[in-house]
Amino acid sequence: MKYHQIDNTLFIKNRAKFSAQMKPKSVAIFNSNDIYPVSADSTLPFAQHRDIFYLSGVDQEESILLLFPDAPYEHQREILFLKETNEHIAIWEGEKLSKDRAFEVSGIKTVYWLQDFEKILFEMMTHSDTIYINTNEHYRASIETETREARFVKWWKGNYPAHAVAKSNPILQRIRSVKESEELDLIQNACTITEKGFRRVLSFVKPNVTEYEIEAEFIHEFIRNRSKGFAYTPIIASGNNANVLHYIENNQQCKAGDLILLDVAAEYANYSSDMTRTIPVSGRFSERQKAVYNAVLRVKNEATKMLTPGTLWKQYHLEVGKIMTSELLGLGLIDKADVQNENPEWPAYKKYFMHGTSHHMGLDTHDYGILTEPMKANMVFTVEPGIYIPAEGFGIRLEDNVVVQETGEPFNLMRNIPIEVGEIETIMNS
Repeated sequence: MKYHQIDNTLFIKNRAKFSAQMKPKSVAIFNSNDIYPVSADSTLPFAQHRDIFYLSGVDQEESILLLFPDAPYEHQREILFLKETNEHIAIWEGEKLSKDRAFEVSGIKTVYWLQDFEKILFEMMTHSDTIYINTNEHYRASIETETREARFVKWWKGNYPAHAVAKSNPILQRIRSVKESEELDLIQNACTITEKGFRRVLSFVKPNVTEYEIEAEFIHEFIRNRSKGFAYTPIIASGNNANVLHYIENNQQCKAGDLILLDVAAEYANYSSDMTRTIPVSGRFSERQKAVYNAVLRVKNEATKMLTPGTLWKQYHLEVGKIMTSELLGLGLIDKADVQNENPEWPAYKKYFMHGTSHHMGLDTHDYGILTEPMKANMVFTVEPGIYIPAEGFGIRLEDNVVVQETGEPFNLMRNIPIEVGEIETIMNS
């Protein structure tokens, strides 16, 4: 891996948090992701399942984690199963985790090769009443491909029908949403790498560059700073492309006088950052562009202040809607009659700001978190309001990543990334 090794105390703490919430005499199983085929003998780059990584630090395919806090013997309470490595694999694919190295990474003392899994699982199941299966219940999930986890669940149900079933996901949704200090440092590192990419782009952009050339500048800076690359598919949207919320073609020329919406960020050690900035192709905002930009910035700043312990997700978005409504009135995009006659299910401001303001962030860009429960300290959120005006040929979105504090305003992990109009114009014209 490109990233520096993470201290295994993080994963030891994470397993302890999960195990503390398991039912008596229960086993939990977590599988790595598959390596997905493209065609012929080509595959997509491996990306580890975030749950097994969160609990073990193992960043390797064909791995299984078994947790059994009430096992009869201590060495059975945490077990890793790994693909057995050998000289041939080392030559053709590179070194895989040895048992000693797996202990260094995870803090798990008991490590077996994968071929022993079914035999050892059978022994564990004779001492247990319940198994925790790891289904994906994220509110944005849409899954068409059968995963390694899904295949395991089918296999397990066929072989152990007498055991009770419990779900790992509700536990993970809660414990993963509140970050440990080590995780905050990793996310900060991802944000810092993103800053380096953005500053590089500010010095690079000029009329007639292409969106894909800007994308290339970002990836260059990310990889040279130990990132695997983009935390998500980058959006480099110039002119009216910015009004397509998930524009990813990135194939157009950037014209003088237009704005470029950049929704692009780095990952580091599987942890995400998530930045959006909007910059002028020619290095200067027009007066109209500046007015809309500063309106979005004010909404972002006011919304950020509301991310405090105890805040409820639904109420937060209602309050942000009120702030955005005021700004759109000031810009002349809506009038008082639009507000008075609005549909409560789709308020007037939604014509120009149709998406949510914030989401959890961490190992996943849209990270785990239960939206019906109050916010807590050490949760990480994006704050990303936008105003999109197809009739005027531009859209503006601004996005930072912040950490909820015990008291006071959130801590901005992107505090050093230029965002004020004057700072952006100064850098682009220096």
